[in-house]
Amino acid sequence: MSYLTKNYNRKKIAFKKGKGSYLYSSNGKKYLDFIQGIAVNSLGHSHPKLNKALHSQSKRLWHVSNAFLIPEGEKLAKKLATKTFADFVMFKNSGAEATEAAIKVARRYFFSIGKPNKNRIICIKNSFHGRTLAAIYASGSKKMTEGFGPEIKGFDHFNFGDHKRLKKLINKKTAAIMVETIMGEGGIKVIPDWCLKELRKLCNKKKILLILDEVQCGIARTGDFFAFESSKVKPDIVPIAKGIGGGFPIGAVLMNKKVAKGMTPGTHGSTFGGNPLAMSVGNAVFDIVSKKSFLKKVKINSKFFLNELNKIKEKYPKIIKEIRGKGFLIGLQLYKDQANFIKSLMDNNLLTIRASENTVRILPPLNVQKRELQKAINIINKVCSTY
Repeated sequence: MSYLTKNYNRKKIAFKKGKGSYLYSSNGKKYLDFIQGIAVNSLGHSHPKLNKALHSQSKRLWHVSNAFLIPEGEKLAKKLATKTFADFVMFKNSGAEATEAAIKVARRYFFSIGKPNKNRIICIKNSFHGRTLAAIYASGSKKMTEGFGPEIKGFDHFNFGDHKRLKKLINKKTAAIMVETIMGEGGIKVIPDWCLKELRKLCNKKKILLILDEVQCGIARTGDFFAFESSKVKPDIVPIAKGIGGGFPIGAVLMNKKVAKGMTPGTHGSTFGGNPLAMSVGNAVFDIVSKKSFLKKVKINSKFFLNELNKIKEKYPKIIKEIRGKGFLIGLQLYKDQANFIKSLMDNNLLTIRASENTVRILPPLNVQKRELQKAINIINKVCSTY
């Protein structure tokens, strides 16, 4: 009997160790892990440099209150700000915390300039911004909000790609538009660069903020440090998490100086956010994934993988409807429900996970080897041939 609550539909399998792209189960099986904690283990399992950073810091200091300076956090914040659009960084522990904090930053900014009624956030319907109360109502999903009333007010929604609806929603109470640069749970839908540029222009015209949620698609997953970088757009606020910790819980909100001025002492806090252990690991991850050579290799390997997946799609056009995604945030949209397909992949020792719209989500570690990508291609091809 398990004493854990039943809010997860857990598969009947446990793992005793992980190394690189592989997981090893307690019953002796070896799996090619293309879930990686849902884009969390950006450098695979048990990366030696991350292990070293964690072990070294654990011998010095685990935790200290944010009432004091935390040098490791100062160091990572400087790196993130120097690398990106941001002027300031606020550390959290998860993606949901980061998106909730991003909402607070946006609303607090308008409060600070004497416009407290500008507090509504426009989001894409059936997106995903986390599982906390405000985050599920921001996501606009009936499935996620059912049973968790009363409704958290302050969010308006439009369907993916419905630009007319988006423009109609903007009014004098609108504070920001918040979207995932690439929708993860929503089916691996990429917002095109031209659309990101138009969103920035629209926000400028209406004098509202642009929040780009990069919790899943950021931190080198697309071959750029942020997925929006190819558009040359500069958002106002960006929540991040997952990949920046490489498996250790870290979240953060990056922001420009304009919106940051609203975050004065006492406006927000986090007991564990920015703790020395997390920051030491985050620094180690950043130092690896931010290198131009690393990012270039992600682009090269992901291009190879996507090309091979498209060949399978052409071979099995009645099974695979579309190959979606960018970099190593990939979706195989099927014509049928994906549950049996994912099970068949798992039976062949390849781990993947679902997303909406019959999509099989594929999330290799960013440092995956080409031979491992080829192995995954062979398994997917085999499953298609018998599906």
